[in-house]
Amino acid sequence: MYRSVSSATTRGGLPTDSGDCVVQLDQVPRWSDAEQRSSLAYENEDVSFPSSYFLDPLTSASGADNGASGTTSRFPVDHEINSKVYLWRGNPWNLEVDAVVNSTNESLDEAHSSPGLHAAAGPGLAEECMTLGGCRTGMAKVTNAYDLPARRVIHTVGPKYAVKYHTAAENALSHCYRSCLELLIENGLQSIAMGCIYTEAKNYPREPAAHVAIRTVRRFLEKHKDKITAVVFCTTTASDTEIYKRLLPLYFPRDKHEEEVALSKLPADVGDENGETIIDERKIRIKPLPAITTSVPKPPITPEALPVSDVGLTMRRNSSYLDSYLDPAFMSLIKDPDQRRREQWEKAARAQSGWNCAKFLGFGDLGGPPLSIAEEYSLHSRYLAKANSLNLSEIAEMKIVYRGGVDSEGRPVMVIVGAHFLLRCLDLERFVLYVVKEFEPLIQKPYTIVYFHSAASLQLQPNLGWMKRLQQILGRKHQRNLHAIYVLHPTFGLKTAILALQLLVDGESWKKVVYVDRLLQLFRYVPREQLTIPDFVFQHDLEVNGGKGLIVDPRTKYVYHRP
Repeated sequence: MYRSVSSATTRGGLPTDSGDCVVQLDQVPRWSDAEQRSSLAYENEDVSFPSSYFLDPLTSASGADNGASGTTSRFPVDHEINSKVYLWRGNPWNLEVDAVVNSTNESLDEAHSSPGLHAAAGPGLAEECMTLGGCRTGMAKVTNAYDLPARRVIHTVGPKYAVKYHTAAENALSHCYRSCLELLIENGLQSIAMGCIYTEAKNYPREPAAHVAIRTVRRFLEKHKDKITAVVFCTTTASDTEIYKRLLPLYFPRDKHEEEVALSKLPADVGDENGETIIDERKIRIKPLPAITTSVPKPPITPEALPVSDVGLTMRRNSSYLDSYLDPAFMSLIKDPDQRRREQWEKAARAQSGWNCAKFLGFGDLGGPPLSIAEEYSLHSRYLAKANSLNLSEIAEMKIVYRGGVDSEGRPVMVIVGAHFLLRCLDLERFVLYVVKEFEPLIQKPYTIVYFHSAASLQLQPNLGWMKRLQQILGRKHQRNLHAIYVLHPTFGLKTAILALQLLVDGESWKKVVYVDRLLQLFRYVPREQLTIPDFVFQHDLEVNGGKGLIVDPRTKYVYHRP
């Protein structure tokens, strides 16, 4: 049924998805190999996710600058572990390894298993699965591999994802990967090929799931690297491949540079020693001893000098002198989660009441406490996953937001046309999804925004509450990597709104606004040939800034004036 990979075409060290090739492990490049550091070209690439869509965070010039100098890396360079990790584009059951992983459901039935696995393995696999009595979420069971090149198939059940059960889903997914690796060792096996243990039907966002998978494998290899020779991360889509190429350097850095950059790129919560999410409520909390005034200690009275009835009392009193020998770290208190939650509610209530004035003035709802890093990351991941799953072509056709070229210093440019923002006929939620999808490849490194406000004052604009929500969805990476916002043809009303954004929403981002009164001034920052400018912008510029020399635009033939 299978043929050797030596007769199949390969590109970039990766075999093409021919469906019936036996791929030996020595044909798959290790993660530590040099060729993995360059972009890999694939055949039959999904055009909806070009290879440049997800940019490598390690190429960001600002990444190293933002690293925490002197901070100990949570995932230091380990060449021995890196030599056991592989990244391969294709189905795991085409690999000649000891075990392959099948992502399935609780019944272990063929219909909900990894597509193509049962067809490749033959009918014996389904028959054996029926004798196992099912499998619980987060657990794993092993069967023979039958017609597959592997020796065993390890079946595991991934969790369903819901926002309010985010932590439970993360830990269940982490347990899936750990259970597969534990079964590998228990059965005397050493190499394993693992696909992505999540399905679109269960709504698990791709990138957060990849974080869980990679960090869990890393933590397991740290403890059992002498028992495992190879772990192959297998992807079947271009989007998953690019996600793993971006995240692997964070958890498996190959040199000190990648380790240093990972300090600023890793999420705040990377789990415990097993890769599971840390839950404060389940920690053992130790309260400090009562405060004791410092004084010159009196010499303790020996028990021999006291009556028998006073010995116990004196010993209890003298035990307070042990206070000076206790480790302060041991005495520290983690704030009670119930108290912390109550304080958050009170803070939110105060903020809500404080911003009623903003809502009254028409600025929108600016209440609520700021989101934590983890909350922003989860929010952004959910919106990005949903945006990638939808067809948003009707938003793209409105040409409100589109990619430009680069500015005068080589930064990518995003163009926004205010007059195209027709609030009355625009679905704001779908527009936000489109913005998140379009901005994602840009915000990985420094970039620039050009906003044409020409004739936009005649249109209704969203309130500041909506702008605050959009800022939270785009996240801190957008704020950090945004170089400047060039606003062409600003009005007094727009300047007032931006001042309110600086004061009430986000001073860091909106203080980067640069007002530009005419097109020629804009071309000093962004060259003309790098921008696709609507015709009415030239006409508006002519009407507003007429009378100082004529210039004809070579594309539109419109005439506008030299300053």
